[in-house]
Amino acid sequence: MTKSAIVFGGSGGLGAGCARALARDWPAVAITYHKGVERAEAVAASLPESSRGYPVQCDVSDVASVRAAIAAVARDCGPIGCAVFSAGCAIEQPYISQIGEEQWREVFETETMGFIRVISVLLPLFREQGGGSIVAVTSMANTRVVVGDTISAAPKAAIESLCRGIAKEEGRFGIRANTVAPGAMNSGLGEQYIAERMTPEFWEGFRKSIPLRRFGLAEDIGEAAAFFASDRAGYLTGQTLIVDGGYTL
Repeated sequence: MTKSAIVFGGSGGLGAGCARALARDWPAVAITYHKGVERAEAVAASLPESSRGYPVQCDVSDVASVRAAIAAVARDCGPIGCAVFSAGCAIEQPYISQIGEEQWREVFETETMGFIRVISVLLPLFREQGGGSIVAVTSMANTRVVVGDTISAAPKAAIESLCRGIAKEEGRFGIRANTVAPGAMNSGLGEQYIAERMTPEFWEGFRKSIPLRRFGLAEDIGEAAAFFASDRAGYLTGQTLIVDGGYTL
């Protein structure tokens, strides 16, 4: 019986929301961090007593680090039944014409290649144990273009494509892969943008353009990820759930 879930990027704002939601269904939730051990420990401590929080260091730019983190979780928390990928890097919002090759390389290396490294280790493991669930946090900007957000959206579009491919190829082994696409968030980088960029009037106008008239919270993304990861979504694979309050309509 599977016992553990792992959240890559679990020390970040959206990743923490995923970890807290998963904790209701999974007896152990591993929270990976690159450098922010204190944040990961705080997320682990915030989980209910029914679920063990397990901070684990992981650099998704290094496949050996990914392999070591997954092995540690499987050893100390039990077989991994679910993996949520919410790892990323801090991104500005430049126009495409302003983005240099090194900027593109950094984001794709961390996000797209990071996800590829994770699945290269997990897929054989999931095949061997007879199944598993993969959930990737992507972006609603792949559905509705947001000026300045392409550097964030493009790597996540690749991840969505990879998840559909995994769903098609690995379903016969009991492996599911889905993505959750956040809209405008008042958590993680979104919270920082609201606090530091544009004017209060701009953000108020943006909020009113969302049918539900509010920005998303980490918990909104966590609930969607936890659903996809659970047996309640046992017949769902290759799907994207846009969690944006209706903004892309």
